[in-house]
Amino acid sequence: MGRVPLAMVEREKFNHIEERLRAIEGGRYNAFADMAELCLVPDVIISPKFKVSDFDKYKGTTCPKNHLKMYCRKMGAYAKDEKLLMHFFQESLIGAAVTWYTNLKPSRVHS
Repeated sequence: MGRVPLAMVEREKFNHIEERLRAIEGGRYNAFADMAELCLVPDVIISPKFKVSDFDKYKGTTCPKNHLKMYCRKMGAYAKDEKLLMHFFQESLIGAAVTWYTNLKPSRVHS
């Protein structure tokens, strides 16, 4: 008693997946309708040959000044491209630090 047939469980999973896909693809309100609004740094130009460096990830528990120094040293070849530096800074973050950075409004980021 109490056992649900496997086919029924699988059907419920399938229905749940379908419902989520409909919400993502065909909803009346699409939060990602304008992808440009999701960009923290508008109009950044990234060369197709650009390869982002591997960074030690900053999670908010060590010295932020040291992290910025290391980031700038690794990205030294692009020191004159401020937009590129700001755009890829998120690649050097993890945990609460990346959450903070990705939730910044573009108007709050100047350099």
